[in-house]
Amino acid sequence: MKTHLPAPLDLTRGRAVTPMAFIRAIVLGYRVRGQDPANALRQAQISADALNDPDARVTAAQMETISALAMQELDDEALGWFSRRLPWGSYGMLARASLTSPTLEVALKRWCRHHRLLTDDLALTLTHTRQLATIRITEERDFGAMREFCLVSMLRNLLGYACWLIDSRIALVETTLPFPAPRHADAYPYLFPGPLRFDAEAAGLSFDARYLGLPLCRDDQALRAMLQRALPLTVHHYRRDRLLVHSVRQILANSAGLVRTAEELAAQLNMSVRTLHRQLKAEGVSLQRLKDEARRERAIRLLLQTRKPIKQIAAAVGFDSEKSFSRAFRDWTGMAPGRFRAKAEDGVEAAHI
Repeated sequence: MKTHLPAPLDLTRGRAVTPMAFIRAIVLGYRVRGQDPANALRQAQISADALNDPDARVTAAQMETISALAMQELDDEALGWFSRRLPWGSYGMLARASLTSPTLEVALKRWCRHHRLLTDDLALTLTHTRQLATIRITEERDFGAMREFCLVSMLRNLLGYACWLIDSRIALVETTLPFPAPRHADAYPYLFPGPLRFDAEAAGLSFDARYLGLPLCRDDQALRAMLQRALPLTVHHYRRDRLLVHSVRQILANSAGLVRTAEELAAQLNMSVRTLHRQLKAEGVSLQRLKDEARRERAIRLLLQTRKPIKQIAAAVGFDSEKSFSRAFRDWTGMAPGRFRAKAEDGVEAAHI
């Protein structure tokens, strides 16, 4: 009886965007360690001709395959970048050390600090102002031909892990790279969406500092599952952005009732109306709810801090009539706006007696 074995998976199917230069850097890691990369190249379905083609690209599946094999065969998760090996599980240890952090800021600071325990060939630092957070790499040695792949991998892996921790896309304000734009520079927007600057002083990522305050939403069980296939984090792009609700609230609060439609709001956020509604739904809120919250807060502020007539306040918060505003205000607070103002004033007078 003839046995039919399943055909090997074709790893070359799909979009090939990863530069062959990164594969050659992995091969160089083998050479540095005095080992043969032939098995890894064969299993990743990368031919010698493709390896030597400066314009060739590989798929994400090929990159994942050869990276995983190389890390295990070399027993080095740094793939030869550093002056000593990082044994299998080193980055998993860093992930566990940061997993119990209350916020992304604490998690990233722990990661950067603990990475120094693995190697002193480079240093990672996180700094931030009220508006902008920056992760920066300081090189402490000459990485030679491995420099590009090392720096790109460090930034992309840390960005992927940060996105995974908060289950959110982190929109990049800028990515800086301390080398000239390479021949394959067109691949970089795929790895680092957003503004790119080559020939910079140092490698780094900048993003909205508000991400740092987001709580982590992963546990040890999720970490164990993720570590089974951690490498796809380097290419996975999250569609969800957990800062969206905050951004919508901020726009509505600052617009003084001028933003009335989903189309107007979506335009300010540079996204489609469909995407806006879908992402808000993923966060468990609706646009109408956020608009009502913004209207309620502004109405209460105007009632308590000004002597404007109810009709003017109704118009100021986006209502067409005093009647519809009063009805909505009763739904929000349980009382009519005039009664709400009077009760608040009675309370102030009683406090002064």
